[in-house]
Amino acid sequence: MEAAHNGGVSELTDALIPRPRRELAPGAVHVPGWLGLERQQELVTLCRGWASGPVPMRAVTMPNGGVMSVRSVSLGWHWLPYRYSRTADDAGGGAVAPFPATLRLLGRDAVATAYGAEAGSSYEPDAALVNYYDDAAKMGMHQDREERINAPVVSLSLGSACIFRFGNTESRNRPWQDVELASGDLFVFGGPSRFAYHGVLRTLPGTAPEGIGFDGRLNITLRQTGLA
Repeated sequence: MEAAHNGGVSELTDALIPRPRRELAPGAVHVPGWLGLERQQELVTLCRGWASGPVPMRAVTMPNGGVMSVRSVSLGWHWLPYRYSRTADDAGGGAVAPFPATLRLLGRDAVATAYGAEAGSSYEPDAALVNYYDDAAKMGMHQDREERINAPVVSLSLGSACIFRFGNTESRNRPWQDVELASGDLFVFGGPSRFAYHGVLRTLPGTAPEGIGFDGRLNITLRQTGLA
């Protein structure tokens, strides 16, 4: 898939200060502007549909009683702390929506962009987590460890930019790197970086491209669970 600028302020900023593709750590690849504006708009429309059922978007309650500031909806497998289920056990018990073929193809394309065609062709994502961030939402440092295989995680950003912290595999402490993820950006982490701690420090209001169609930030993460 060809990289494309996303229009408006972001396009001007990218022209003045280019954002090159970067490998933050072995297996952790950031590809700015991977999705063009039209493709972003298509995904926003799909996210609206996914958020409206059969399992509604909700704020996840953690085992310690804390409530996450992001709101989430799952596809393929329903994510709960810290497991997957075919039913929304914390949101009414309904069956989770099937994993969309369009995201399977997009995930393969993303992994091919990050690691090459052979890696992309063998990638079989079967779960997606769609997170919505309002201007105050954030995500604490955590690992994605509920999957049974070590296939890469694919992250797609839509709407407002955020400050994303990508850390190490041993703890939530340093070393880490902070990177701005803008609308249309792709981030893939796998291999030696598959279990790196990561989180979102804050969103950056007013940074969404014109025409994106909503306020805030959407993040779509694709995973291959290894579950049957």
